[in-house]
Order: sequence, then structure tokens, then C-alpha cells
Amino acid sequence: MSELELEKVYRRGEVSPGVRRVQEWLTLNGFAVAVDGDFGPATEAALKRFQAKTGLPVTGVADAATFARLSASLRSALGQLAPEGRSLGELTVAYAAQHLRHLPREVGGRNRGPWVRLYLDGHEGESWCWSAGFATYCLHQAARTLGVEMPVERTFSSDLLAAQSRVRERFLSTLSAPPDRILIRPGSLFLRRRTRGDWVQAGIVTEVDEETFQTIEANTNDEGTHEGHEVCARTRGFKSVDFVLV
Repeated sequence: MSELELEKVYRRGEVSPGVRRVQEWLTLNGFAVAVDGDFGPATEAALKRFQAKTGLPVTGVADAATFARLSASLRSALGQLAPEGRSLGELTVAYAAQHLRHLPREVGGRNRGPWVRLYLDGHEGESWCWSAGFATYCLHQAARTLGVEMPVERTFSSDLLAAQSRVRERFLSTLSAPPDRILIRPGSLFLRRRTRGDWVQAGIVTEVDEETFQTIEANTNDEGTHEGHEVCARTRGFKSVDFVLV
């Protein structure tokens, strides 16, 4: 299933996963409705308001043109950037910033919605944390643009990121000593450590200072926990954080 295309035209009275996708995007665009897959009067009215606002024919029908306009932010986030002499890490940060500008977030329930499915290759639901999926998605975009191999494989698991980076000698631990900040460059990944062998969140380093570092990260919130609902930029300290060097 493409997140950028509808498989058919949807009208009032239909009940299907496709209707749910329309409702997700209506809500993400500020025309909030129940995300239940039931194309009722509220969905039709919200769709008409969206069509009127964006200059589309006001039909209350979810056709290809309407869905393309609804999902335009995701299409824009997927646009390929020019390398412009940037390193893999720098281009990873640029892709992450491009996603951030479109305010990716969950919709329709915990760890659900088109942005979550994008970063998790179609998966969603309560058990599908998506911070590592987002981080490695942006890294993958950068590697594909430059035509180079990924320094770690794409994964949805922070624990697997730690394991892979250890094998490939890209893991920087802060357990026994302060990290060498010179090694942590923009585009490196951070892993928030819960215990010695358990990591609960991943994200992308955008800048490193003396006592803190800046990030773009997903599945987070104002408290910086690993069960948030959006992609955002944060400032973090080094306590209980390890790194994957890129």
C-alpha cells in the first residue's frame, strides 16, 4: 500500500481502511474527525471544508486529486536533496530537518498513522515504537542519495542499533567515561540507555556542545520520553546516552 495514493475513490457510506487513511490526513491537516474507517457525515463535511480551503472542487468525495493534496507534506518530505558536497552525516541531518519541517506525528492511536507507517515500512500499533525507524530512515535516504553503504543496517530497534554498531566498531559508550565529543559528529545517532544492555530510544545528533547535544528525534514529546507522539528537535545531556558514530 502506497502512503501517497488511494486505491479507489471513496464516498459517504463506505467503511474501509482506505477511508481511515483519508480521515488520518484530514486530521493531520487540521480538519479533525474520528479515525474509524467509517465515511459518515462528519468525514464528508470535513473533506468539503478541506477542498474549499485548498481550491479543489467541493465534492465531499475522496478522489486522487484530493488525496494528493491531503498527503502533500509526506510527498515533500520524501523529496531527494542535492548532495552539495555534504558528508553522509551532514546529509542525514538535512533529511531529518526536511521531515521535521512537515511536523510528522501520530494520528488515530498510539504509534499509528501514515508517518509511523512510513518510518516502519508499513507497521504500526502500540508495540511499534518508531524512533529507531525514523533515525535509520533518514540515514537510508542520505546513503541512497550519495550511493554509499549504510554504516548500520536499517532497523526499528534501538537494541539492534547498539548491537550492530558494536560489531562494526561504531559504538561509543558513556558508561565508564565521558564520551570523546570530537567523535560525535552531526548525523551520528544517539541511543538513550535504560540499563547496561537495554536502549529505549534513538535519534539523530545535529550539533554537539561542551555539555549538551542537539537532536532531531521521533516518538518523543515535551518530556523527552520514548513513547511520545511526534518528531521534534531537542537539547539533551550526555547522561545515560550512548552513540552510533556515522
